[in-house]
Amino acid sequence: MTSHVLHRRLSGPPIPRAVSASGLIITDSDGREVIDASGGAAVSCLGHGHPRVVDAICRQAGKLAYAHNSFFTSEPAEELADLLVGHAPGNLATACFVAGGSEAMETALKLVRQYHLETGQPDRVHFIARRQSYHGNSLGALALSGNVARRAAYAPMLPRNFSHVSPADPVHGRLAGEDDAAMVARLAAELEAEFERVGPGRVAAFCAETVVGATAGALAAPAGYFAAIRRVCDRHGALLVLDEVMCGMGRTGTTHAWEQEAVTPDVQIVAKGLGGGYQPIGAVLAGARVAQAIANGSGSLMHGFTYMGHPLACAAALAVQRVIAEDRLLDNVGAMGSLLMRTLSDRFGGHPRVADIRGRGLLVAVELGIDGPGGVPFAPAAKVADRIKARAMELGLACYPGAGTIDGVNGDHVLLAPPYIAQADDIARIVERLGEAVDSVCREVVQLPAPC
Repeated sequence: MTSHVLHRRLSGPPIPRAVSASGLIITDSDGREVIDASGGAAVSCLGHGHPRVVDAICRQAGKLAYAHNSFFTSEPAEELADLLVGHAPGNLATACFVAGGSEAMETALKLVRQYHLETGQPDRVHFIARRQSYHGNSLGALALSGNVARRAAYAPMLPRNFSHVSPADPVHGRLAGEDDAAMVARLAAELEAEFERVGPGRVAAFCAETVVGATAGALAAPAGYFAAIRRVCDRHGALLVLDEVMCGMGRTGTTHAWEQEAVTPDVQIVAKGLGGGYQPIGAVLAGARVAQAIANGSGSLMHGFTYMGHPLACAAALAVQRVIAEDRLLDNVGAMGSLLMRTLSDRFGGHPRVADIRGRGLLVAVELGIDGPGGVPFAPAAKVADRIKARAMELGLACYPGAGTIDGVNGDHVLLAPPYIAQADDIARIVERLGEAVDSVCREVVQLPAPC
């Protein structure tokens, strides 16, 4: 059947057409059932077709589907903001709702810039982020990102007031004999040096994923890292922006991933787990001093999108967050995350083509390599992660592939991000099918004897 949709992939086999979904299962037009083990791109935190969320969307659609936020606010937007920041977590005080993660990061960049204008610091126009990061696909967010592949085609178009320092990568980025404390000190010194190179009075913010998602594969920083970079930012008057689009809203076992880092951001962005895919939504959560500076200054946010504060999207996200709280699903994220790590370790421990298994909560990655831990990565041309994704789909499993794991060019991983409702039998089936896919691709690529 001819498609007139401009798909991400325009050649090769036709893309399956999803027709229905329930829980962890997506059914395509051929009747094939696929376990959604990655929540799409770590989006579907409640799985599919949750009745309480569907009911909330239907009720809101019958009352008010859209109102432009320059004319009206809405009950769902106000209630969602109260739920997220009404208790001032980490002194976050206000929420701005947009249509997704990239919009949220664009909004955050502008909010940071406006904060500095309102506080009499107009020279602060430079943003520092990290290599091997991803912050969105719009031009501003992509300039902030350190994802080599996604930046490459658009590099000549990207703004120049962005720079990047080393990733906080305890798997590939340690020096010989370096422990966590020494690594943190070295990375903090590198950030300090970048502030000095740019000019401390020109840096607006440092931005980082609290747990790096798809670019580096569920990669957490060494202990003490975020506290150290927070001190660097504070010393130079720059804001700390934490990107929790993928790792936030419960995905790593706490509502905010920064709760596990003994640090709080000045600005935070969330998206995927906020609405669970039931409606497109993202949010910027801003600290009290950021919002107050604008309120005491110009009094207006110098920014806007058509679908800001969309009532239907906010109603869906509100329902998702209430289900997570009422059903105590963060407890399940912790339990099932531990089970997932144990089951993956049992299945792949000692596997000659698995370099690392890592993650937090239900954000977990399996990294592949030719000689297992400490070995060399597969050649990029082998497209190992993409091949595992394709083979897993044939076996009825959706997982999220990543290439360039180590340095933007080399390395492959597969990301798993099951919904928070996953149970032990779901974990067992996910690991079983992933194991079959990994072994099958390994035999093809390296010509290993069976079993891999």
